[in-house]
Amino acid sequence: MSLHVKDLSVARGGRPVLQGVSFDCAPGDALILRGPNGIGKTTLLRTLAGLQPGLSGEVDFPEESGAYASHADGIKAQLSVTENLTFWAEVHGGVLDDTVLEDFDLVDLRDRLAGTLSAGQKRRLGLARLGVIGRKVLFLDEPTVSLDGFSVKMFADWLRDKHLGQGGIAVIATHIDLGLEAPVLDLTPYKAAQDAAGGSDEAFL
Repeated sequence: MSLHVKDLSVARGGRPVLQGVSFDCAPGDALILRGPNGIGKTTLLRTLAGLQPGLSGEVDFPEESGAYASHADGIKAQLSVTENLTFWAEVHGGVLDDTVLEDFDLVDLRDRLAGTLSAGQKRRLGLARLGVIGRKVLFLDEPTVSLDGFSVKMFADWLRDKHLGQGGIAVIATHIDLGLEAPVLDLTPYKAAQDAAGGSDEAFL
């Protein structure tokens, strides 16, 4: 299983933002996306994950193996930590493995209602979903928002050892050094020209 991206162009609101993005990721690879705010990191990740169409180019990886995670924690406030993770595991045809509670320091919080958690605890619970859905290709948009240094390291350890270490792939937009041995792709050279084909008017056609 691999991720192959060739000459991909993506748009936001009908307006091209990135053009000609190409890269390959093999099992166990991570890729860090960098670039100034607004350049199109989120748009690129959403397009890679299949949540919106690209303007042109190729994105190739096994169907049903990808997952996109953004700033939203995606948790149900009225359910407990364990119930939230069980829900996501079952949605994806699996069962909850309690080791994920250890991986994200949630053991002592397992019976707490998600709505009563702190911002950092909610973020850890949101990220713990990645450990129960069984998806091999992860598209992660600033995954460490609201996390302290200890929790950032915890997530990085899980990503390196439990995901990448077992043949997974991760494409990550982040300004934080996660301590991963991963190449960095600066998106600045791929910024679409102002006169690139397409435009904001196309969003209304």
